[in-house]
Formats: sequence, structure tokens, C-alpha cells
Amino acid sequence: MYISNSWKIHLNETFNKPYYKSLMKFVDEEYENHKCFPAKENIFNAFNLCAFEDLKVVIIGQDPYHDDGQANGLCFSVNEGVALPPSLKNIFKELENDLGTCFSKNGNLEHWAKQGVLLLNATLTVRAHQAGSHQKKGWETFTDTVIQLISDKKENVIFLLWGGFAKKKAKIIDSKKHTILCSGHPSPLSANRGYWFGNKHFSSVNFRLEQVGLKPLVWLV
Repeated sequence: MYISNSWKIHLNETFNKPYYKSLMKFVDEEYENHKCFPAKENIFNAFNLCAFEDLKVVIIGQDPYHDDGQANGLCFSVNEGVALPPSLKNIFKELENDLGTCFSKNGNLEHWAKQGVLLLNATLTVRAHQAGSHQKKGWETFTDTVIQLISDKKENVIFLLWGGFAKKKAKIIDSKKHTILCSGHPSPLSANRGYWFGNKHFSSVNFRLEQVGLKPLVWLV
């Protein structure tokens, strides 16, 4: 389970904590004895595709997808060629409405990560077909540490908090240094009640990036 040096230098202390060692033991045993997602080499994909120094935006998800072929280590993202899950479909619909871009059929969001978007699930692994099965094993402590690290050591990062779970993370983000944009979750249940569509987060992100002299994101390729 490789994690890039750009993050490792900031997280070395965390890697030596008892809870993290216990978490890694649990993950190793789960992957040895059960089918789990994402592939072990992709567990830290969000970090390896978005270097700490390049980070501009953080999107927080909850759990990896738990069906075959979907999870690739980036929240909301699926491998190319996989049918778009409902939440991702609604993300692309809002993107199209907001920016007037064409609807994408490629659900792999690596091109976001490579532009400085950390696509962070609160829990980085899951047992196949068992949603939430790796929650409360230590991942949430680790990812909260990551959010706190970004808040403390970076400036002008834009946090997109979609849905009630993600919004709870606002309390560990310094809103004086960073921008926090909140909306309902893109899942059909929330979106169809009017809590997602029309948030214009994608154009808002680019406007704020340009305000601080940073290159806007190309959301669709």
C-alpha cells in the first residue's frame, strides 16, 4: 500500500500511531480473507494522483463503491467503461447545467485528481457487497487527520461538502483560511428533493481559484 512522498512526509507521525498500525493489520487480514475494494494498490490512489503541494480542492465521500469493478480509490469515481452510479450521474448532470458542457460517459475522475482535486473517502476500503463494512476501524481517524493537516498547512483550499456526513467535517476546517461550499448529496434521494441541482459548485470553484491567481479546473475531458 504505497502512498506518495508528498503526503508521507506530513503523515509519518500518524503512520506510527497504535490505531493506524491496528488499522493496517485489519486491512491486511480483510484483503487476505475476503474480497475487498478497491484493489490494494489503489487504496491510496487519491493521494498518489494529487500531490500535497498541488492540492486545490477537496471533495469528501463516505465509502468506496462495493460492487465489482467500480471502486478505484477516488470518491465518486469509477473505472472507465463502468456504468455511472446514480450519484456520479447527478454530479455530471449538475456539471453540465452549471458549465454548459457535454455529459460525460467516462466516470473515471483521475483527470480531476491530477489537476489538484483530492477525492477523499472517509473510509478507504470496503468488503465486497457489504456497504460500510470497514467503517469505525480507524479509517475515519486517519482521514480526519488528513483534513486537519490540509486545513493547518495549506491556504485557499476549496472544500466541497456534499450531504450531511461531509458537512460534519466543517468543524475541523479553518474557514478563515479556506473556502467551504456545502450542498445536499448528489444521490437521487437528496437530488430529487432539490438539495443538489443548482448548487453551481463547479463554476464557483473556478471563480475562486482565479480570484487567488490559480488555474481553473477543466472539469470534463
